Parts: sequence; structure tokens; C-alpha cells
Amino acid sequence: MYRRRAFTLIELLVVIAIIALLMAILMPALNRVKKQAKAVACKMNLHQWGLAFTMYTGDNDGYFYNGWLNGSSTGAGVGEWWRESMRPLSKNEKMWLCPMASEHHALAWGRALDTFDAWQTPAPHGYDVGSYTPNGWMCNPKPGLSALWSRSPIDWHWRTANVRYASNVPVFTAGWWVDAWPRHTDGPAAYGGSAPVSGTNKDEMQFACVNRHAGMQNCLFADWSVRRVGLKELWTLKWHRAFKTAGVWTQAGGVQPEDWPDWMRGFKEY
Repeated sequence: MYRRRAFTLIELLVVIAIIALLMAILMPALNRVKKQAKAVACKMNLHQWGLAFTMYTGDNDGYFYNGWLNGSSTGAGVGEWWRESMRPLSKNEKMWLCPMASEHHALAWGRALDTFDAWQTPAPHGYDVGSYTPNGWMCNPKPGLSALWSRSPIDWHWRTANVRYASNVPVFTAGWWVDAWPRHTDGPAAYGGSAPVSGTNKDEMQFACVNRHAGMQNCLFADWSVRRVGLKELWTLKWHRAFKTAGVWTQAGGVQPEDWPDWMRGFKEY
């Protein structure tokens, strides 16, 4: 009579070891593919924002929002000046969230807590949660109005997307908080994994410099294109009219690799 032969313990252990080895080899590749898919989804979100901004500016003679810059500071600190303006055009909540930072983990409102967290801030309906940050210098303050904040010289604002070198003027990008007003003299954050401690009237670039895509981030520009930008490349973009794209934090401006904090030293130079 034929007797069915069973697996021995050694054979089972060998099979398990082979499976474990294959998993160890495949997991990094699977993780890379997963992150790449999230980066693509992030770019698609920004393309949707591009359409929303196009509609908004099209309805406002080509200009961006004025909001609190035209005389009211209500809600300025939590970004109401752009959130309430754009809400009718961005009702899909997924548009507000990079897949790498799809929720806010703190109980209270505030900045993102770490690289893969989202910001959260009060809104008329409860809270807004988001992973993206507008360039505050796109605003359209009323001509002749004195600056409400010292970080916002009126003549630095773009006001409209119909500007020279629009393909290098950021409109919307990754961020730790609801807005950012970068200057070319702003330094990077000392640590990359936790929320920047600076940002009030100085070092606003820190709010736009967040490492969610392996030293890169996605950015929507004033010509409505979306492309990947290196974190050090942020200092070469034209954030406002007086921004020096060859400033002190660029190769042209003389920055050295050792000038960057440890978490940024391995990133590509620009």
C-alpha cells in the first residue's frame, strides 16, 4: 500500500526560512512602490488645486485672495484668509491631504507634529485638516495699504499668477502649517522630523520645508504646472518679488554642505 510521505520538521523550517528571506528581499521594493504611488497621488492633489486656483483667479480678474490683508486680522493666524476663499472649490477632503500625511494626530489644533503628520485648525464647521501650505506672497493686498505684519511688505506680493517666470513661482506646496511667507535669508530647521520652532516673522521657509518624499516635495507653480522640488531647491524658487534666488542658502550664494543641518546634508545641492 502506498503511504503518503509528510514533511519533516527540517523541511518545514527550510520552507519558512526561504519565505522569510524572500519577504526580506521584497519588502523594501514593495515599500518603495507604495511611497512612489503616494507621491503620484500627492501630485494629482496639487493638479486639482491648480484647477481650483485657476477657477478662483478667473472669477476675480486674475487676482488671488485679499482676505485679512485688506483690513481684517480675524482668523489670520489660522489661515482663514485662504481656507474660506478656497473652500467652495475644494470640497473633496482628500485634496487637502498628502497621502504621506493624511491625518492630524494631536487632540488640539496646531502645526503638524512630525514629518508625516498633518496640521489642524479651527473652521466654521469644526476643523480643517491639511498637509499643504500656500505661498502667502501670492496674496493681493489693496494698493497703498500698510503692511499688517512686518513679514509682509506690500510690494513683495505677486497678487496674480500672470507674472514673469511663473514656472518658478510657488503657489501651493507641502507644509507644516496653514501658510508660509519665505524669505531668502530664512534658515532651515535644526531637526527634520519634528515641527519647526521658528516661523513668526522669521525663518518662514521652515514651514514649507518638510521631508515627506525622500528629500523631495511636490509643488504647484504659478503657471499651474506641478513638479518635484528638492528641499534645498526651495531656496532657489521665486517666492516673492524681492526674493533672491541666488541667496545665502544656494550654491550660487556660497552655501557649503556643512552649513546645512545634519538631516539635510545628504540631499542634492542647488
